[in-house]
Amino acid sequence: MPFLQINGAKLYYEEQGTAQKTILFSHGLLWSGRMFDHQIAALKNQYRCVTFDFRGQGNSEVTQTGYDIESLYSDAVALIETLACSPCHFAGLSMGGFVGLRLAIRRPELLQSLILIESSSDPEPKENMRRYRLLNLVARWIGLGVVADRVMEIMFGQKFLNDPARVPLKHEWKKRMVANHRIGITRAVAGVITRAGVTEQLSQIKTPTLIVVGDQDVATVPAKAKLMHANIPNSRLIIIPGAGHTSTVEEPAAVTTAISEFLASLGDQS
Repeated sequence: MPFLQINGAKLYYEEQGTAQKTILFSHGLLWSGRMFDHQIAALKNQYRCVTFDFRGQGNSEVTQTGYDIESLYSDAVALIETLACSPCHFAGLSMGGFVGLRLAIRRPELLQSLILIESSSDPEPKENMRRYRLLNLVARWIGLGVVADRVMEIMFGQKFLNDPARVPLKHEWKKRMVANHRIGITRAVAGVITRAGVTEQLSQIKTPTLIVVGDQDVATVPAKAKLMHANIPNSRLIIIPGAGHTSTVEEPAAVTTAISEFLASLGDQS
């Protein structure tokens, strides 16, 4: 498997496609680059599609430290520079979007566009903190399997969870979640829920930006996407009907269409 040594961590990554321009896909908490499989299948003939797993998640190394969003931002900068893929299109879902926002604010020369999926510029809402910390405590000391059903209700919308035709897919993603390294994932959760907000800095973003949110997202609710849209100049907002917090899996065709049409609107047809 391909790995890169980034800021003291052995990070797993994959590349598909050989076009000159790159889309770097940055996954959400609890998952891996696999959450973009559908989008990559559709876009790899036009772009060099790169995914990577954040430390402690997927196939990447479980490190002692470096799980806070500022460290993950530094990892993303180093990864872009190591892969020589700037300026790239950066597509981040949830946690991946938290990183993408910081890239657009601080290192805009690294980005050609920013795609934010199920993300937020605010800190974690206070009403979520107690529940997430309790779930994290149970996951660390007893195991992810104990909290899996409750977490699935946060990560996916009701349309997906209650669709009989998608029961096998639901079980597949639940199995992937439970397979996370118990220590790595609880460190990652702690890093995400203690993040600082960047809403007051959104007006600094000049990178072309697409914001995508599912109308059933309960983790980063549509109001968070609308707030970013209102504060990022010339951004675009797409609301995906029937999708929750993992829209790339739940409504893959709709998300892929939104990304493809946005990139085409930039005149970017690699």
